[in-house]
Amino acid sequence: MSVTLEDTKRTAIAVKLADMKATQNLLIANEKSLIAACPDREITNRLEGFLRDDQKNLGIIDTVIVQYGIKAEAKPSVQREIEEVERMMENSDLTLFDKVSKHELLKHTQAMAGVLVHKAGQVVGADIAVAIAPLNAVNFENRGHEEQLKGIMESLSTMELTGKPSDSGLWSRVQDTIAALSGLTGSLINGSDHEIAICDLIRLDHTKVFALLSQIKATDDPQKLEEYFGQVYQDLSAHSSAEEEVIYPVVRPYYNDIQHLYDEQAEMKQKLEQIKAMNCEDTVAFKAAVDLLASDVNAHIKEEEDEMFPRINGSFGDEQQKQLATDFKTAKSKIQDHRLVSASH
Repeated sequence: MSVTLEDTKRTAIAVKLADMKATQNLLIANEKSLIAACPDREITNRLEGFLRDDQKNLGIIDTVIVQYGIKAEAKPSVQREIEEVERMMENSDLTLFDKVSKHELLKHTQAMAGVLVHKAGQVVGADIAVAIAPLNAVNFENRGHEEQLKGIMESLSTMELTGKPSDSGLWSRVQDTIAALSGLTGSLINGSDHEIAICDLIRLDHTKVFALLSQIKATDDPQKLEEYFGQVYQDLSAHSSAEEEVIYPVVRPYYNDIQHLYDEQAEMKQKLEQIKAMNCEDTVAFKAAVDLLASDVNAHIKEEEDEMFPRINGSFGDEQQKQLATDFKTAKSKIQDHRLVSASH
């Protein structure tokens, strides 16, 4: 039988990531609405900080989805809940406290979704842990937002019930809790840039495919071989096409041997198609073919990291490298979108 390129566990994680992206867009819309409605400058300043963080974190979630390599749509139930919250935020009969309370619940839901993806990834495969690693920063930052939102809710409820502000120690307590979270998470919570440089982004792809190939080597279970190779096929196909569209043409003036990389990837694509057509029940032959592919992939990765990366680092500035990363990610995303559309027909 042919190797299938679908796996229910991996698809379920892809759906959860799509849910997170849809929810992240809602968080951003909510914060804009709350900022416009809030008269308290202390609270508004914190909401504006949330907005900056959440706009950055939307970019991180986008990166994680592309690195993960499987696209999906958000669940209909999530879409319905989003529409319900949007109506609630527009309801003039509800108080600011009511709306902030709903926003805090949404933040908690988002934080728990991130934890769930992390835990599920640990169960399904080591390659997933590589792809979703940047999500940890988003998860921890949402925890910090939750603590601040609890302080905002206390301040608003005190004012609404008594007409007086809450006690002066409120925000000090909130900051102490956030500081404790920061101590646990280290620099993850302090990042301000959602886009990494192109060499680091490509290296993440390399690390992920190494993890997949190692998982193939370690199992003789045909179902696992089918699952892991399906992901190798999708990842390498998207990665190589995006490199040839975005990276290689830009690097060509600085690297005389760039054609060799094109040629290596052409051979790799041919091997991918040959293995895709094999019967993974014949584990000996299947794994032998994957071993040959792995040898080619290792040599190709070594050439990119040892030869091409220094050319990129020496020829392009930080902002140029981040733009290359954005363009590379966009190209991969379009390939994955096309695959999703094709699979639905």
